Amino acid sequence: MSDKTTHFGYKKVPVEEKAQRVRSVFDSVATDYDLMNDVMSLGIHRLWKRLAIGMANIRPGQQVLDLAGGTGDLVLLIAPRVGPLGRVVLSDINNAMIRTGRARLLDRGIAGNVEYVQADAERLPFPDNSFDCITMAFGLRNVTHKQAAMDSMYRVLKPGGRLLILEFSRPAALLKPAYDFYSFSILPRLGQLIARDAASYRYLAESIRMHPDQKTLVGMLESADFEGCDFHNLTGGIVAIHRGYKF
Repeated sequence: MSDKTTHFGYKKVPVEEKAQRVRSVFDSVATDYDLMNDVMSLGIHRLWKRLAIGMANIRPGQQVLDLAGGTGDLVLLIAPRVGPLGRVVLSDINNAMIRTGRARLLDRGIAGNVEYVQADAERLPFPDNSFDCITMAFGLRNVTHKQAAMDSMYRVLKPGGRLLILEFSRPAALLKPAYDFYSFSILPRLGQLIARDAASYRYLAESIRMHPDQKTLVGMLESADFEGCDFHNLTGGIVAIHRGYKF
């Protein structure tokens, strides 16, 4: 693949087109995103997210950035932890997802300590050393230049800050046949039935396969100067939580 093309699922597309294609996917699925997550994972995604936030060690008064924050699942968990003296920024590249997330959070009474910023993870519009913690759940695989995003995250973290990335990863070999069958035969049908969009969910399955595996992602974090990097597999490696620190 040349420097001028990148992967959109299994397809090769011009680099400048990927962000718009990803945006179109999430424009299409935004209103059904939460329901589809529950159906796709049998609700287990909520446990994965709680485990990730539990590992983040977020404390009252801290400044937290949730990237690819979408419909606000992580912010629902983070906002009570930082409390009224802290701040959570829900950032997403997709305006439709931000609008859905804001409405959902307001319905839950989450308002005073949350801000919303539409931004590209590769070029974060925040000053250096702004955040105590950055979280990102199921968003990194959609980023065109992942290394640039990690460099940007490192820049806006405070010294002593930490990054947590929750993302689909490589499952154990014994799980792979059943996982592949579900991903490519069942998931698009669920997408068509619930969100009336099989193609977007086919892309999501493909994007998972093109995402770096656990050890490769650790290496990318280290290349961005994160230290103490590790990963924790969940559900047999179907997803993994990666951590890195800025010292």
